[in-house]
Amino acid sequence: MAQSQFGLGLPIREYLLVGLVAAVVTFLLVGLVRVLALRLGAVAWPRGRDVHVTPTPRWGGLAMLGGVLGGIGLAAQLPALRLAFDYSRDVQGVLLAAVLLVAVGALDDRFELDAITKLAGQTTAAGVLVLFGVQFSVFWIPWGGGGTGISGSILSLGPEQGVVLTVVLTLALVNAMNFVDGLDGLAAGIGLIAAVATGIFAIGLVKQNGNDAAAYPPALMASVLAGACLGFLPHNFNPSRIFMGDSGSMLIGLMLAAATTSASGRIPITTTTDGTDVLALFAPLIVLLAVAFVPLLDLLMAVVRRTRNGTSPFSPDKMHLHHRLLEIGHSHRRAVLLIYLWAGVLAFGAVALALINDPAFVLWAVAIGLGVAVLASAVPRARAAGRRAGPTGVDGSPAAPPVRPGPQTRR
Repeated sequence: MAQSQFGLGLPIREYLLVGLVAAVVTFLLVGLVRVLALRLGAVAWPRGRDVHVTPTPRWGGLAMLGGVLGGIGLAAQLPALRLAFDYSRDVQGVLLAAVLLVAVGALDDRFELDAITKLAGQTTAAGVLVLFGVQFSVFWIPWGGGGTGISGSILSLGPEQGVVLTVVLTLALVNAMNFVDGLDGLAAGIGLIAAVATGIFAIGLVKQNGNDAAAYPPALMASVLAGACLGFLPHNFNPSRIFMGDSGSMLIGLMLAAATTSASGRIPITTTTDGTDVLALFAPLIVLLAVAFVPLLDLLMAVVRRTRNGTSPFSPDKMHLHHRLLEIGHSHRRAVLLIYLWAGVLAFGAVALALINDPAFVLWAVAIGLGVAVLASAVPRARAAGRRAGPTGVDGSPAAPPVRPGPQTRR
């Protein structure tokens, strides 16, 4: 085992430091990227399906990539984290895939690439992850007993199965984050929540592995991604001065997929499998699905809706979840904060379920959180029903006109 030379002390301060550096670098680069986008024409011009009314520069993903590179560059110089580069090629693979995908996204932000070209770029980036060893290798199944590749109820995935699972999950998460990027600060906030939750889970794996340096990469990926999202959010929260564009949303999806996939290979597997072991083996997928539940649900609903209407699954419309929240009466910021709430309850609930040895307590806490989220989401609908009871306000005067939502991205 490649145990860290620093004993059993977890490098939490170092992870926080690289995340902070990623945030600062991203924050400082946004101004430069904004000027560059305006000069080169990477601008989101208002269109019929948009809500924003002023041209807004894109390419925020370039600043986020700069923050990621800055954070990982610092990690390579820190004695406590340098070992993450010595015992696996996960970080190098993620960096190469990220640069490739951000380049594709930047071109799309400027020239509006067709869906097939974008999908080809996303698949290539996922393939780079696989080539550098970032792929699922084990999976739990609810039946067992004999057979090649099965020990008890643990299925050891062959190269082909691991590649397919990794590529499919990566593509799903990349496109889900791209689809959900529809309101100022939405994708950056969800990315921050998801990265923090994934980072906590990954640090828990480092502890379970006895501070084995080979388990450092997933937490490092999550830390720099969280920092990049945090540094970009002040520029992107309503009213936004810059959009992250496809370059940013796809970067978030790629790094989340890579972090959880990399974490799946660090799960300690015992010779006996009980309920806790089963939960641990499912934990990366549980965390991945939880942190991406909102964007994945939005993606699935969009594909079903557009296919049923006879249009391309990639054709844009104004029927996303965030559009629906605006339609039922939520303000722009309130809609974003509500989606943050949903994402936070699910993401941190999944992490707690994987790391805390009291599933009943965690499930009750998650149920309460979801109840609060449902009530908060339904409040404007209840108010709207009350307003429909009469055309005037409580003082007999005409009801106030609805407030127009603030700027949002092109989706």
